[in-house]
Amino acid sequence: MELKPISADSHITEPPNCYIDYVDPKYRDTAPHIVHKEGVGDIYVINGMNDPIPMALVAAAGKPPEELRLTGARFDSLHKSGWDAKYRIADQERDHVAAEVIYPSVGMVLCNHEDYAYKRACMKAYNRWLLDYASEDRKRIIPLAQIAMSSLDEAIADLHEIKRQGFPGVMMSGVPAYLDYDSPEYDRFWQTAVDLELPLSFHILTSKSDSLGVVGRGPRINMFLSIIRGCQDIMGMLVFSGVFERNPGLKIVCVEADAGWAPHFMYRMDHAYERHRYWMKCGELKKLPSEYFKEHIYMTFQDDWVAFQTANLVNTKRLMWANDFPHSDSTWPNSQAVLAEQCKSLTAQQRSDICRNNVVELYKLAA
Repeated sequence: MELKPISADSHITEPPNCYIDYVDPKYRDTAPHIVHKEGVGDIYVINGMNDPIPMALVAAAGKPPEELRLTGARFDSLHKSGWDAKYRIADQERDHVAAEVIYPSVGMVLCNHEDYAYKRACMKAYNRWLLDYASEDRKRIIPLAQIAMSSLDEAIADLHEIKRQGFPGVMMSGVPAYLDYDSPEYDRFWQTAVDLELPLSFHILTSKSDSLGVVGRGPRINMFLSIIRGCQDIMGMLVFSGVFERNPGLKIVCVEADAGWAPHFMYRMDHAYERHRYWMKCGELKKLPSEYFKEHIYMTFQDDWVAFQTANLVNTKRLMWANDFPHSDSTWPNSQAVLAEQCKSLTAQQRSDICRNNVVELYKLAA
């Protein structure tokens, strides 16, 4: 590629002061914080959630598979660029990427907190911290705000605040406090996002149904296959409930859920709609479900060679490559070798679109 790729999904590692120093004083004593637990390592503790977050896999990019561990990490041993932006550009250069769209780590788990007032306060704190982090270089560090979806009016107010703060997009909570996203009452929220030109993202592990803590069948590794289901359920819900039909300017990003499944998923949606919509109670749509999916839903993925092989079966203007740094599933620091191998079937234009142009257009970045 003539120009370096841009990662459409990278992360930070929330430092010990992320929430404590930036949260509303009312929540300072209960804000998420790091503690050290003997035999487990440093963990993030979130008030009101039973399972703490071990830091080991949050910043395990570059480690060989046999060294990946859930426990045992100390915060000061993690990638410094995950929490200190002064080191971020050097790690981008090592992976040969021009910029990264930034998502949270602890904040992903926080999406499932049942106290929406607490969650909203924590996410506002995170947004404030992230603005400071990204100020190191806003052309190369592209921060996305978090939103708690505590109520429709509060969520709309939060969108306006996020726009004023200068964020180019928003990461959603998987489950809102009020009704669900298929309700027409949310059209006020969707239309506000359209009017403010804020793309909305749904990331894996932000819905209870796709949590790694959900007990599945067979060996624990089988749970890994289910973590994309939460995003798939949301995408299908938005399509079948007519959200995109009623809000034609809405742009949704399905994050880190891979994309190789999309061609079959779209076929399956069309089949269900044409054959079963009467007894399964789906309203009439003006277009096939797959048409809404192709137009309104962007998908980020990293090491998903199937997505590249099936690119011609989807809308290549809606695919966006990512390196997922510094998480354990990251392709860093070998992203260019992965892309060189997996992009062989693409045209030069398709590769440029997927690895750079699409994210530039979506977030209106400086080309």
